[in-house]
Amino acid sequence: FCCEAPGMVGLRIDLMSRMRGCPPFATLWRRRAEVELPEIGVVALLSLPDLVQAKKTQRDKDWPMIRRLVEVHYLQNRAKPNFRQVRFWLTECRTAPLLIELAKVFAVECRRLARKRPLLEAVLAGNVAAVEAGLLAEELAQRAADREYCAPLRKELQRWRRQRP
Repeated sequence: FCCEAPGMVGLRIDLMSRMRGCPPFATLWRRRAEVELPEIGVVALLSLPDLVQAKKTQRDKDWPMIRRLVEVHYLQNRAKPNFRQVRFWLTECRTAPLLIELAKVFAVECRRLARKRPLLEAVLAGNVAAVEAGLLAEELAQRAADREYCAPLRKELQRWRRQRP
């Protein structure tokens, strides 16, 4: 669902009842992150892993954002990472040199996750070219899956827009 807020020129709000690859709202809500914003108060946001999953779309601007989100999270938490953080970095990192660095530091977990993310085999071998090719292949597969998922939604949205008075 997409609409323009009345009286808010240029403000567009997109609402989705279900995002591709993401669990239902109740699960997302349980895993949410909360931040305190001055003059606004507490705001609920998707957890970082859920946000990264939600950003795996066909839109060009989402992929650099995924890369930056994971890199910043790693830089902020690398001194004392927990198991879930390491797993998140190894499954979601989009930067070949950082993935290779992670594999050196967390080799056991990297080997364990290679079944889930085959690209990690090239990471463990330190093959930068193969890692970069694998990252591109993952991205292209996600973009294609998103196009397929969104096609019927786009048709429904176009039909809805034509029916509006």
